[in-house]
Formats: sequence, structure tokens, C-alpha cells
Amino acid sequence: MDSEVGPLRTVLLHRPGNELKRLTPRNNDQLLFDSIPWVDRAQDEHDAFADVLTGRGVEVMRLFDSLVVALADERAHAAAAATAVDRRRLGTELADALGAYLSTVDAKGLADVLTGGMTFEELPAAEGASLVRKMHHPHDFVVDPLPNLLFTRDSSVWIGNRVAIASLAMPARARETALLDLIYAYHPRFRTAGRAYGAHSAPVEGGDVLLLAPGVIAIGVGERTTPAGAESLARSAFRDGLAHTVLAVPIAQDRATMHLDTVCTMVDRDAVVMYPAIRNTLRAYTLRPSETGVQVDGPAPFLDAAAAAMGIDRLRVIDTGLDPVTAEREQWDDGNNTLALAPGVVVAYERNVETNSRLEDAGIEVLRISGSELGTGRGGPRCMSCPVSRDPL
Repeated sequence: MDSEVGPLRTVLLHRPGNELKRLTPRNNDQLLFDSIPWVDRAQDEHDAFADVLTGRGVEVMRLFDSLVVALADERAHAAAAATAVDRRRLGTELADALGAYLSTVDAKGLADVLTGGMTFEELPAAEGASLVRKMHHPHDFVVDPLPNLLFTRDSSVWIGNRVAIASLAMPARARETALLDLIYAYHPRFRTAGRAYGAHSAPVEGGDVLLLAPGVIAIGVGERTTPAGAESLARSAFRDGLAHTVLAVPIAQDRATMHLDTVCTMVDRDAVVMYPAIRNTLRAYTLRPSETGVQVDGPAPFLDAAAAAMGIDRLRVIDTGLDPVTAEREQWDDGNNTLALAPGVVVAYERNVETNSRLEDAGIEVLRISGSELGTGRGGPRCMSCPVSRDPL
């Protein structure tokens, strides 16, 4: 896969499940949700999103189903059970009890726990007393749920014919990478897939990685991806011959701009939709391979650096919103977070009326989906999709 806009063939999605039903006013901030979603409606909205993709000939793979297939392998089952046991927090006795229980459940049952979590009340009683169990509320989590699995873009990203397992910055998401690691290692579909980068490297998340053109990668550096993570991914891409230029793009370290794809995404081979408030201030460091490792130049204006790396005169820029207030509202509502199905064809949330109109005025076909509940975790169509394969441009 060499671009953001080549015809999309296969995508990995995660239909919201029991993990969203674990969200309460007590824990939603910690679990990175702005409010408590109506789960049934979120599932309906996600099903409609998947239907739009399949209706355009895209193969949709489900993360949960893929995990169940991977866990049918005994090695994957054992490794997965181990990732769910936090001995430092639970203590030896309770950790052993949890590990013993998880080793007995089938692949689907283990996948349910790994994604939806488990409370102390749900853990079968073990012999002997446990101070850890007694001092926790029955509804506290012995295994934390992973409600952000919905946003499959962040935990892995395909570059060329290789997959990079991300290193997620927020504690609430750290365990997601272990599940993706298992899927790519043990699912029959992915056993021969090459790896790039790795989950044990410095933090980098897929929402910060944009494949601007064949051989050109932009990496946002902000709240979730560190400079060390961007440099590590660049070195990996250079070493594997996947890129000749990487642009490291500093973005504000706050929730509204948690990833580069919250302010800028590709909508055509030479066009981006971009939040106008950062259009003239967004900068980029240009990284290229050198005999001594990596050469770093800049910073320079992002749009200029991107066009030069892509070998075009300029990038067409389609602004979010209509005026500064509308632009700020629609940026917050993921107006920039579009998923390209082909050059000039994107999926977008229907509520971003002005941005979608601007896209259509620029010749972009917009496939609108509802996201009133899906958006409570701050993510749009691009965040909710991990492209596995695209046709080359």
C-alpha cells in the first residue's frame, strides 16, 4: 500500500461491543471518551459505515472475528492470556487465579475478556483470601476493557507490504497493540506479512501517519507520537525501502488535535482537506536517508515540503468549515477525518455540512455516514478504519 487514496480493497474494522457498555461517568475520561455512548445506536451507525464500504467493493475484516481465529492457535491463546494478567497490580495469588481461569476459556470467551474486560465480580472465586479482591469494589476491573479498539487506525498501519504495530501512548490503549500483534502473527491471512517498526519502540500512532504519495510519508508529532517515534518509524521505512522522504509534522499537544488526521487528510492524489486555522502555521521537518543514517532539514511550511516531496507543484487545499467558528466546530466533529475509498471519493460524517459541501464543490464525491454516537471517542471514518490493502496509484 503506497498511498492514502489508492482504490481501497481490504480494511480492518472493529464493531463496537461490550467494551463500550463498560463506560460509566466514573471511568469515561480515563478510557478517553467524552461522554457515554448509546451502544445500540453506535453499533447501528458502525454497521451502516461497513455497508457503505462493502457497497463500494471493499472487503471488510472484523477485528474481533480475526482475533478469535488467531486465538484458535494454542500459542496465541497462551500469549493472549498472559497479556491480560497484570501481576504488579493484582499480586501473585490473584494473578495466578486469573491466569488459570483464562487458560480454560475457549477462543471466543478469551476474546470477550481481552476486548470487553472483566470485573472482580466476574472472576471466579479462588481458594484462600485475597486482600486485593477485598479492597476493590466488585465492579472494578481485574482486566480493563478496550473501548478505543473502535479506532483501528491507531494500533497498526500498513506501509507498502509491511505492517507496523504501533506503540500507543495512552495507558488506556497500551494493551491494544498486543491483540494486533497476535492477529498479525497467528491469523492465517497475515502469517506471511512482513513487519516494520514495532510496538516496543518509541510512541507512534497510526492516526499520525499519512501516506502522501508513493515513497512519501507524513508523521504527526504531538500528544500521541513523539519525535523519537517518528524518527524510529522513518528509519524503519528507509531501511525497508518503503519511503524516500518522511515529513515530521509538529501539531498541538491537546485532545482536539490528538493526531495529524484530525487536522488534515488526503482526499485525492493531489488534494487535502485541512483545518484552516493551522494552514499557514503547520511546519514539517524533512527526513531522508543518508550514508550516516538520517538527514534532517527544515522546518519548512508543511504544504511546500509535502508538494516538493511528492513531486508536484502544489497541494490543493480544501478548508474545513465556512468561517472560523464553523471550522472550529467541524474540526472538533472530525470534519477533517475522512476515509478515501479511491481518488476523489471519501467517507465523511454527515454532520459536517459545510466541510462536505466544500469537498463536493472541489469535485470530491462524499459518502455521508451518521456518527452521533461513534464520535463520542473523538474519531471519524479514518480513525475507525485500518486499510490493509489498496491498489497502487
